[in-house]
Amino acid sequence: MLEKAKLAYRKWTELHRNIERTARFGIGAKTDNLLLATLELIRKAVYTPINKKIVLLEEVSDKIDSAKFFMQLLWEMRLISNKQYVWLETDMQDLGRIVGGWKKGLLSKTSATKAEERK
Repeated sequence: MLEKAKLAYRKWTELHRNIERTARFGIGAKTDNLLLATLELIRKAVYTPINKKIVLLEEVSDKIDSAKFFMQLLWEMRLISNKQYVWLETDMQDLGRIVGGWKKGLLSKTSATKAEERK
């Protein structure tokens, strides 16, 4: 998952540097910061104990949703093309599904462990 997030960020940087100057330092910088925060949280989640991963994955999911919102806004403002938007959105959707699946797996694992402890 970390590799997928790094690839999405590399794609974003190619687009970011070509956005018009005023938007690049406004909405572009906001989107960039959200994607960097997403990368950082995923890296933390990989190396964090299971009981703390779920909270981090919720934060990751929130950052992904926010980044998708600002990418959509970039597209609506015609600062990125349809092709670029679809390209980014597809990567973010995939990343969101991976994070959601990871979180769901952890929730089922921790609830099974808690059920065994009650016995």
